Amino acid sequence: MTRLSVNVDHVATLRQVRGAAYPDPVEAATVAEAAGAHGITAHLRCDRRHIQDGDVAALKGVVRGKLNLEMSLAEEMVDVALATRPDQVTLVPERPEEITTEGGLDLLRHERDVMKTARNLTRAGISVSLFLDPDPDQVRVAARLLECVEGFEINTDSYSKCAPGAFGEDLAKIQECARLGAQTGLAVYAGHGLTSQNVRPISAIPEIEELNIGHALISRAVVVGLERAIGEMLASMLMPR
Repeated sequence: MTRLSVNVDHVATLRQVRGAAYPDPVEAATVAEAAGAHGITAHLRCDRRHIQDGDVAALKGVVRGKLNLEMSLAEEMVDVALATRPDQVTLVPERPEEITTEGGLDLLRHERDVMKTARNLTRAGISVSLFLDPDPDQVRVAARLLECVEGFEINTDSYSKCAPGAFGEDLAKIQECARLGAQTGLAVYAGHGLTSQNVRPISAIPEIEELNIGHALISRAVVVGLERAIGEMLASMLMPR
């Protein structure tokens, strides 16, 4: 079964809107794992719009599965990662004005910068993953970084925006990159915009080990509760085509 890592960013978004102490993303992480999630993801942004430094440290203390910290290559982010030591860091591009992550890292332009950051993290015992668009050329560059990069997460944003039944071309690109990555020795993950309605074709790709899902789960949890939302997602991941 493909693993599910629950992104708790938007639990923190609700908290930050009011400047209150609740809802607590750390408590949500505990509930998520009890409901069957295999790990927790959190994105610490430079503008601290949702997850805070203290959240990362607290999550490190309670998460039983894999704690995956998404972050940019900014030096201040690297300092937080080195101080808290999550199990994995996923390096992502970041633009202050963006509503959510807009695309994958461009390794064709920034391979050296990514390598430098990945080496620093790897030396500290932190596994490194890269958020990449479903582009074989980007995956081939990632394969050159195997000494300091363990895997990559395929950006499923374009796929997730397709109408039901109309994602053939986008799905094929994801499948190709998943096969290529696995063949080169990289661990393969996927995420961005996945919902219980579109997740099954992605979770069915044999090379993909883990899905990172947040917004759809937290949105559904507002209506039915987090435990039920995670149960629905796990069921959809296993649903026959």
